[in-house]
Amino acid sequence: MRRRRTRIPPAPLPQRHGVDPVRVRLPAEGAWATVREHLVERLTGAGDGVVNSMFEAGLVVGADGRAVAADAPYAPGAFVWFHRDLPDEVPVPFPLEVVHRDEHIVVADKPHFLATTPRGSHVAETALARLRRELGIPALTAAHRLDRLTAGLVLFTVRLEDRGAYQTLFRDRRVRKEYEAVAPHDPGLALPRTVRSRIVKERGVLTAREVAGEPNAVSRIELVEHRAAGSGGLARYRLVPGTGQTHQLRVHMTALGVPILGDPLYPEVTAPVPAGDFRRPLQLLARTLEFTDPVTGEEHRFRSGRELAAWASYDRWAAGTDDGPTDGQ
Repeated sequence: MRRRRTRIPPAPLPQRHGVDPVRVRLPAEGAWATVREHLVERLTGAGDGVVNSMFEAGLVVGADGRAVAADAPYAPGAFVWFHRDLPDEVPVPFPLEVVHRDEHIVVADKPHFLATTPRGSHVAETALARLRRELGIPALTAAHRLDRLTAGLVLFTVRLEDRGAYQTLFRDRRVRKEYEAVAPHDPGLALPRTVRSRIVKERGVLTAREVAGEPNAVSRIELVEHRAAGSGGLARYRLVPGTGQTHQLRVHMTALGVPILGDPLYPEVTAPVPAGDFRRPLQLLARTLEFTDPVTGEEHRFRSGRELAAWASYDRWAAGTDDGPTDGQ
């Protein structure tokens, strides 16, 4: 017998700064007497005082939009919503360009350092929140994600009813993606080649790693052009992922002995940079997206107009004096 999916009511609170309210479903089982008790336990990082203040200010609401009282009895399966205080974020000072927009999708050319969707300490200063504010599309949703440190093309859906169709494209690997990277040139490395390995990424661990076993990560690595050692000894590579494991391209390039420039995790984890330090971005760019539109049937091919800074001027990139626009447009 199939379990019936729980219908999630629409959010009774509007977005703030392009960010959705937090939705919490109360677990079916638990010993909490009140909704407040559950949220105090669930939001352990916030502390009792913060949760109590939220209830006193009427900031926790039910599906009807009415404030939930601090002594409201616990109701298993019920939903509540609230807005959490936004973290202090240093604005990413590079443009987020829209390369395509129609009634179904938005394709944006994301700069380095800008997260795709709200997560952790990056909330309002994300591509999704920015686009919602700038385009006036509250229902905008990301169909896939790029790492915060990776620049390039990201696909967003305009209408909630279309979201599943576009997300399925990525799930079923029916989107052709090409990336571009700048890394050291190794004349002894035979390219092109297809790299296959098994990559695992453990929760709470910054880096992914290759392990023995059946491959779950496939990448095509091609050399586009290179420069002599006297000119930096660098190369520009075309990377075509056949799968979508976390940090896959970065792991495979490192395994080949040519780690991508500016990578703070591979081959070694480096010390975190201060907030607001936008120097020496990771030299990885999601260059193209190609797919057949699942709603309109149209053939799409989008290309990023960005140029990787280390290829345009390695000395400026290495010195940390590049101010972004070269790496932006």
